[in-house]
Amino acid sequence: MAMGKYSRVDGRKSSNYCSTISMVAFVALCLVGVWMFMSSSVVPGQSSVVPASQESATSQGKQSTVENTKGFEDSSGDMPEGSSKEGESTENPNTGNQSDLQDDDKVTETQTETDSNPAGEENQVEKSQEDGDGKKEDENSGEAGSNTDSEEKENASGEKSESDEGEKTTTDSSENKNDSETEGGSGEKSESDEGEKSTEEGENKDVSETEGNSSESNEGSQGKDKAVEVFPAGAQSELLNETSTQNGAWSTQAAESQKEKSSQSPSDVKQDGQAWKVCNTTAGPDYIPCLDNWKAIRKLSSTKHYEHRERHCPDEAPTCLVPVPEGYKQSIKWPKSRDKIWYYNVPHTKLAEVKGHQNWVKVSGEYLTFPGGGTQFKHGALHYIDFIQESLPDIAWGKRTRVILDVGCGVASFGGYLFERDVLAMSFAPKDEHEAQVQFALERGIPATLAVMGTKRLPFPGYVFDVVHCARCRVPWHIEGGKLLLELNRVLRPGGYFVWSATPVYQKLEEDVGIWEEMTKLTKAMCWELVVIKKDTLNGVGAAIYRKPMSNECYNQRTKNEPPLCKESDDPNAAWNVPLEACMHKVPEDESLRGSNWPEQWPKRLENPPYWLKSQVGVYGKPGQEDFAADYKHWKNVVSQSYLNGMGINWSSVRNVMDMRAVYGGFAAALKDLQVWVMNVVPIDSPDTLPIIYERGLFGMYHDWCQSFNTYPRTFDVLHADHLLSVVKKRCNLVGLVAEVDRILRPGGKLIVRDNVETITEVESLAKSMNWDIRMIYSKEGEGLLCVQKTMWRPKEAELITSAIM
Repeated sequence: MAMGKYSRVDGRKSSNYCSTISMVAFVALCLVGVWMFMSSSVVPGQSSVVPASQESATSQGKQSTVENTKGFEDSSGDMPEGSSKEGESTENPNTGNQSDLQDDDKVTETQTETDSNPAGEENQVEKSQEDGDGKKEDENSGEAGSNTDSEEKENASGEKSESDEGEKTTTDSSENKNDSETEGGSGEKSESDEGEKSTEEGENKDVSETEGNSSESNEGSQGKDKAVEVFPAGAQSELLNETSTQNGAWSTQAAESQKEKSSQSPSDVKQDGQAWKVCNTTAGPDYIPCLDNWKAIRKLSSTKHYEHRERHCPDEAPTCLVPVPEGYKQSIKWPKSRDKIWYYNVPHTKLAEVKGHQNWVKVSGEYLTFPGGGTQFKHGALHYIDFIQESLPDIAWGKRTRVILDVGCGVASFGGYLFERDVLAMSFAPKDEHEAQVQFALERGIPATLAVMGTKRLPFPGYVFDVVHCARCRVPWHIEGGKLLLELNRVLRPGGYFVWSATPVYQKLEEDVGIWEEMTKLTKAMCWELVVIKKDTLNGVGAAIYRKPMSNECYNQRTKNEPPLCKESDDPNAAWNVPLEACMHKVPEDESLRGSNWPEQWPKRLENPPYWLKSQVGVYGKPGQEDFAADYKHWKNVVSQSYLNGMGINWSSVRNVMDMRAVYGGFAAALKDLQVWVMNVVPIDSPDTLPIIYERGLFGMYHDWCQSFNTYPRTFDVLHADHLLSVVKKRCNLVGLVAEVDRILRPGGKLIVRDNVETITEVESLAKSMNWDIRMIYSKEGEGLLCVQKTMWRPKEAELITSAIM
């Protein structure tokens, strides 16, 4: 019966049979399609460089993450000619499930160059796409000269967002309507866009969704984007090639400091970026590896000189990811952030309880608010700033005085309001019982770093700050031969001012009178001139302002060598882990030396090469001033033609920026007109150009990137690494450095990497393993450019860091 039934069915070729044939054909076509798709996909962790020979053998729709091309086009920007500018990636609508994202959910867009490009060469950028409906779009045909280019881009970016904000395709490539600021992807607009908005949901949202659904805004309609390239051609191209970099006239900070320390005193790691864990430490979301090393702190023989507040880095950099506070939200934009921040981003109330009456910080519902006060200026920082200028008009905020050091900054309201006077303040304070003061400052968008006046020099070169300020900073300047005040003398520019606003200046209590007498003796012996003492009647405080000499005449006329002058061999620029000594450096008097003359007034000093570069060879081998000018021209070019328009970064939402390997500070200088500040970091094994950065009215510090940076987690919006990672990975674990980048960067923040292709590929793989979004990636002749965005994803498994357990 059964056989007869089957025979009858076969003989009649029923519709079921046809259906079977159709299904088989359909499955076969699907398998072929999957095979074609998989053959063109990039496998995480593998090199994404496609050899030219392989490219010629593949179809025009071949997709690639990174491409090597044969030559540089002669255009002046920083993106390849004809390449699409990478837009915002559309985000996974399932918030909190970033760990479920798969690499094959991200497809790339291929676009061939126009006829002006060499035949057969393609410029390709990777385009992250996570369609809200989980759909994967067809590959673009990639036909050169296609008049449907803009339609293909729209198809490749997935379905249009339901939101109408910033989703329009524009013919002007400079219009970036990216990074639509939603609170955690819930559809709410951010505080910075909408004003005050209560948090109706207490759960963490995936900040990667705040960047969603606006890829079209980065692409010019119908392929009319301005042609630009990754690296400038001609004389400037070598500025990006680390292999051609020389030290010029500069030694490195490591060499300087090692030499100074010597004169004062008688393994391979597996880089597996896939197995991330969450750091389990006592500090939790506020973990700072070099300041929370309790294993080392417990072994200290003394804490008399605040040794326990200094850096004590673990033997190996942690490779775990710091957790995010529950309820964390995207930071409020500047300038509103100066006045209030989200409470759950820095959920600490101790300062509000202890210093609330001094108007430091107050708790206001879901916000922490900052009235702008301080211990010495309860009625606001602006009045206090004006009081100082009125006391000494020669300070000339924003003209003669551009870069200052604020010691014991509190929540940095003083520095925050100095922006209105065109002044940059390097504010610092230790991680101590004044809970989270520096963290508050950084969350507000105000420059600050963690440091202490202890046993070692501050990580700044000599003669760089125009003014040093101390408002009740609780530092015993007069003890132990004035060692701590002499450290300020080292970093203060000749002719610069020390503004001391403290009770010994204006109170007559026995202790205050005694301190004033000691300070008077010490400052006279240091040849500091007491220029003015003045009382602020509104705040009921006073300030004394001292001036450092511009010549050695006073030093030579002293009857006693106390404090002693430093040895001629003592380098005032040596600052990395160099012990403090109670001595004074002589003032440079030779007209060709830095410090012998005051810099030009701001903003002229930003663009003009320092006078003392005339006699030096630049980092890239040219005469110093020529090198400086070429570097500045290069970075203005790159920033204006690529970074501002081609990265998919909404710069209006960016405030805190770090250049992880600054040379002359050209990157920071090119961002001058934006409402951002840049921490210029000069690695200790790079040419010591940090004095140049200060000379042009910018600031920064020395650092060893094999160790953690002295900042709280989630404190920078953009990190910029130009030919840094390939150098660092020769000395230490690249995975540890990437974990540090994750720690420093805010959720939703961007990392821009310029380096060789091998390093770019490694960083891309590690970024994908952390479920970061790949915003743009490009390579040419072994050099690459990568932009990635951090998400809220955190691993589920934890790693106990025993050294960080109290």
